[in-house]
Amino acid sequence: MSERPPAVEVVDLVKTFDQGQTRAVDGASFSVVQGEFVAVTGPSGCGKSTLLHLIAALERPDSGRIVVLGEDITSRHDLSRYRARTVGLVFQLHNLLPNLTAVENVEVPMYETGLGMRERRRRALHLLELVGLTDKARRRPPQLSGGERQRVAIARSLSNDPPILLADEPTGNLDSKAGRNVMEALEGIHHQHGLTIIMVTHDPGIAASADRIIRMLDGRIEEG
Repeated sequence: MSERPPAVEVVDLVKTFDQGQTRAVDGASFSVVQGEFVAVTGPSGCGKSTLLHLIAALERPDSGRIVVLGEDITSRHDLSRYRARTVGLVFQLHNLLPNLTAVENVEVPMYETGLGMRERRRRALHLLELVGLTDKARRRPPQLSGGERQRVAIARSLSNDPPILLADEPTGNLDSKAGRNVMEALEGIHHQHGLTIIMVTHDPGIAASADRIIRMLDGRIEEG
């Protein structure tokens, strides 16, 4: 793994809330190489979701550095393009638009790329195929199971071909069977496309699917 260049480097990262009273991330440092699948685990409230949100540029750190593909994103002012093109985001709640079909939901992030209608549709159908949902492309979210909706969300997160996927408890609201299906989709994409994945989970069984496990406690990296 170490022979590959780093995808994400986190250096002495600190994030506080409540006017500095709560240190959600407390001096965390670690790196993830390109093409690696890493799970971040730890008890509830240990700071793992906050850490992921900082890498996703949904939050700004108080101090420290986040270097993604060689660029220090903590020094960037406009992070909208970074969020749109560099990282794909999957959350515990799928956040699909209920009135659009699965394939239309996957197309939504592509509208700002300048792709034509046919190319958007072709790419969206290909991504649904990757997550095993070709036969559900015309169904709307209320017609899909929870696991199927989450797999649509994974396909949507890849619509702009990001090199890094960030997943925050992607199986947290699912039963064990649906969770396994979601993990099989993530593992398949990881192996087929060499995607870098950083996934937050409290479930040791889910974390075991990753190449490496990073454990957090009280905002600090304990292991990994």
